[in-house]
Amino acid sequence: MPNYNRTRRACFFTYIASGAAFTLPALLFVTFRETFGISDTLLGTLVLINFCTQLGIDLIFSFFAKYFSVKLSVRVMPILTSVGLCIYALVPAFFPQYAYAGLVCGTVIFSLAAGLSEVLISPLVAALPSENPGRDMSLLHSIYAWGVLFVVAVTTVFFYFFGTENWMYLTLGFACLPLVLFVMFCTSPIPDMEIGHKPSEGGAGRVGFAMVLFVVCIFLGGAAECAMTNWISAYAERVLGMPKAVGDIFGLALFALLLGLGRTIYARYGKRIDNVLLCGMIGATVCYLVAGLSPFPIVSMIACVLTGFCTSMLWPGTLIMMEEKFPNPGMAAYALMAAGGDLGGSVAPQLLGVVSDAAGMETAMTVGTVFPAVGVFVIIFIKRYFNKTEN
Repeated sequence: MPNYNRTRRACFFTYIASGAAFTLPALLFVTFRETFGISDTLLGTLVLINFCTQLGIDLIFSFFAKYFSVKLSVRVMPILTSVGLCIYALVPAFFPQYAYAGLVCGTVIFSLAAGLSEVLISPLVAALPSENPGRDMSLLHSIYAWGVLFVVAVTTVFFYFFGTENWMYLTLGFACLPLVLFVMFCTSPIPDMEIGHKPSEGGAGRVGFAMVLFVVCIFLGGAAECAMTNWISAYAERVLGMPKAVGDIFGLALFALLLGLGRTIYARYGKRIDNVLLCGMIGATVCYLVAGLSPFPIVSMIACVLTGFCTSMLWPGTLIMMEEKFPNPGMAAYALMAAGGDLGGSVAPQLLGVVSDAAGMETAMTVGTVFPAVGVFVIIFIKRYFNKTEN
């Protein structure tokens, strides 16, 4: 049997590179606003473009996965990430009059890679021989959170010594990470993977309805997580009056720390994922309400940060729940789930950006409450549905 340890490490490293591509734009929102005069609505649109591009990849693989080579797609993915980040850095720097167009172009390209990673990496990890697949899935997504923390730490140190005006050099540095990933995948064995789940006779309707529930759940979980991820730094700077370095460290960095901590704890001790998801949705609802309504800045900041822990298992936990109910769901099912998560991750940050321009960031945070609040009722329904069908 091939040794898949290198393959597993490459999958984990993918999420570090994805953390750079996803997190860096959010850290640069204030810089782009001040340097190029880009509004919050347009900045939120960058996030929308990011996730809509990923959503397109997800949907393509949901319906046409059998036409793609998994091995080739996995190896092309890091090259796209690197090219996208390079365009993201160079076009605004050399053609400032087309700054937003360059940001859009770079975003589309590295988002293609992000979409491929979501579609391919989770089922790839699930296909690797393992004594505890649920632990591996949770650990994989915890690596993403640690990658976000790494990006925030490096960005903060870089800006402290070299200033935000040199952001393009930092972006080019992060563009080198995927090249290491390219070499790792080219020298690692890739197992064969199931394309689609084959339900038992008479069970297709049940599987279809359950998948709709899972997609709705991951949509709401992705919305709750990504809305805060994209706006917590700007919230700390503008609403709470924190300097950028302080806002990044005590905002997004602590958010990512708790996000990774929650996933790591579940990977080590976790069970009863349905109860974990319910508690996460309830906790995120409370955090968003406090962040939007509290008159005390320190309390609002604590609520923003704690959202990281509350939302930590909402995305990977839904995947784990799907795997528990339907073993070997196939790549198409993972692609459909990624589509749901990406749709939530695109709608929520864009909505908060529009509300922020119209009524302020505090109101935007309050509006963000709707996603985890609805998620509470969806999780309760899922628990009752499966208790009924299994009994």
